[in-house]
Amino acid sequence: MAIYTVGKQLGQTIRGAARLRKIVAVFASHGFQNIIERVELGRFLFKKSDQKLEHLSVAERLRLAFEQLGPTFVKLGQLLATRPDLVPKEVVEEFKRFHDQVQPIEFRAVERVLNKAYGNYTKVFQEINETPLASASIAQVHEATLIGGHKVVIKVQRPGITQIIENDLNALYTIAGLLNRYIPEIRVFNPETIVDEFFSTLQLETNFIIEANNIRRFRQNFAHRPNIKIPHVFSEFSSAEVLVMEKIEGIPLSHLEGQEPAGFQPENVVKTGLRAFFQMVFEDRFFHGDLHAGNLFLLPDGRIGLIDFGVVGRLTERTRDSIADMLMGLAYEDYELFANTLVDIAPYSENIDPDKFAKQLRDLIGPYFGLSFKQVNLGRLLMDSTSVAAANGVQVPSDLMLFLKSMVTVEGMGRLIIDDFDLLQSSLEFAQDIAKTRYDPERITKDFVQIAKDSASLAAQLPRQLKQALRRWNNPSYAHKIRIEGFGDLKRTIETGSNLLFLSLIIGALIVGGSMTFSSPTAAGPFGVPWVSLIQFG
Repeated sequence: MAIYTVGKQLGQTIRGAARLRKIVAVFASHGFQNIIERVELGRFLFKKSDQKLEHLSVAERLRLAFEQLGPTFVKLGQLLATRPDLVPKEVVEEFKRFHDQVQPIEFRAVERVLNKAYGNYTKVFQEINETPLASASIAQVHEATLIGGHKVVIKVQRPGITQIIENDLNALYTIAGLLNRYIPEIRVFNPETIVDEFFSTLQLETNFIIEANNIRRFRQNFAHRPNIKIPHVFSEFSSAEVLVMEKIEGIPLSHLEGQEPAGFQPENVVKTGLRAFFQMVFEDRFFHGDLHAGNLFLLPDGRIGLIDFGVVGRLTERTRDSIADMLMGLAYEDYELFANTLVDIAPYSENIDPDKFAKQLRDLIGPYFGLSFKQVNLGRLLMDSTSVAAANGVQVPSDLMLFLKSMVTVEGMGRLIIDDFDLLQSSLEFAQDIAKTRYDPERITKDFVQIAKDSASLAAQLPRQLKQALRRWNNPSYAHKIRIEGFGDLKRTIETGSNLLFLSLIIGALIVGGSMTFSSPTAAGPFGVPWVSLIQFG
């Protein structure tokens, strides 16, 4: 067993080195030898630049290299196309040309995957259409009929794709680390962060059990909305490599032109779709991350059907509120609100100047004001804002970026159906509703209790932390390392700190007492909060 394990690890190492050599060779042939040599991977160089590509831009050569390197790099390119905060604008624009349609695998390979899952797949499926509905880099989709007669679609993972992705990710981590180490000008784009985010995305997309669970959650969230159709998942036939779900019978919005059903009302379709999207974002905080026109269907009865739930966004309450603030900042020309919201939600950085950021946002967005909302490309404006954010050291969280990308897609679909579609006005109504909920008595009480708990926890920890600090201070070996200058100022600082500590303990005691009375049977005051608590908290 030990010999097998060592042999397996050795095989993985050899495959990894071979893949790294291949990646280096492809980038070298596309004119990136200087970067390869700077990161000390020159020993892998054995292929010169293709002179036919020399007239192309850096972004074009990058795209061609990614395409040649296969599905993992195509997926990475698609991710980077949605991250103007991480890569230069010209690369973003070029990478938008990536398509995930690839040559289908033979049906015999599909049969092997199905037999691995079921033993004999003919005991589960009465019929499978050998011609795929779609073929992408990770999976292939076929129509089928279950033994019981249900019409379904089967999503089958490409054989060996997880091993390909694993080898490529290992190589990408190596390359990202070397770029970060040897090329300072690239550090601003956080190459290792990009690979981390990419790894998380692929982990979710290559496990169909997770996608099945996503679908079940969407069905539950939309159970009360009869105008939205989410497919049923046949869990008993689904696994990490095979997903079986109900077939949605309808016309994809991407093929709608000229095929509109009788009684088709564009305004109702757009209104229903928007209501569904903003429910996902503002109410459920769990949204479909790939809402392009091919993933939405118009059903014969007028309902809208959704498919492909591999990419989803999950928002915290704070991020959801921040989205509402950003939209209101845009609508009301409040650049400071927009800038401060992004700064507050981004990871902390000492290099951020909120005033400068707000001014640059004003320069970007200002020219659009005075125009009607429907003349403003909201999605593009939001994405361009993230480029300004990146230039100011503001790193936009990945789920917020996924929302912004979804806004671009939703706006494009809306204008596909209605020429003068106005996304900003529609989204503003939902944003204002969210803003109002912050002043809802139940929300205020919930936030109040959380603050009380956090403050009480801090007050409880302070004495222990102070005791540890004093023990460290009195330790001769520690004290010997400290050179104290300006002892008088230090003394005053300690005295002030002691007073603040005492005050914190008193406040903490009041908070603990106040929070305990929330469940007390004493007479209730405003918002259902007991009068005793209100007095204690002022």
